[in-house]
Amino acid sequence: MSVHSMSNQQEYRPNVAIVLCNDRAQVLWARRVGHDGWQFPQGGVNRDESILDAVYREMDEELGLKPTHVELIAYTKDWLKYEIPRRYVRVRSRSTFKGQKQKWFMFKFIGDESDFCLDCSGHPEFDDWKWVSYWTPADRVISFKRDVYRRALTELEPYIDQIHSESHFARQPANG
Repeated sequence: MSVHSMSNQQEYRPNVAIVLCNDRAQVLWARRVGHDGWQFPQGGVNRDESILDAVYREMDEELGLKPTHVELIAYTKDWLKYEIPRRYVRVRSRSTFKGQKQKWFMFKFIGDESDFCLDCSGHPEFDDWKWVSYWTPADRVISFKRDVYRRALTELEPYIDQIHSESHFARQPANG
């Protein structure tokens, strides 16, 4: 997997998103530093980097996890896109992208919870994390990402039985 030429004229910035599952089929949900916003770990793909290299780099930078802490289970077939509303674009950003296109990766966590290190990179993205039920993020993420979260989780859901003995989860609305 590689990203073809990425010029500044592209409409969507290439990005990877990480769905990390524990053996109870819960997913890791992380809180952004300085915000009350929670999301899956995600990040951009550098110009000379494969998509898989980007996933492992982001996992290390944002969670402190190494490839030995996880097992790759599945990833989305196509890029999933979302647009970023103007009010959320950083004032000082020189980005010409109108949104992000993401490849989503599902991993089984095989490490110890003590392996997590949210501030190991020197520039933490998250200040807290927790395990939540599989469908909770689709209802609780910031509104402009909800559709892409639902599409990614729907596509990856059939693989959850490799992580947990239950092969299908009933979608339950998030409380609160």
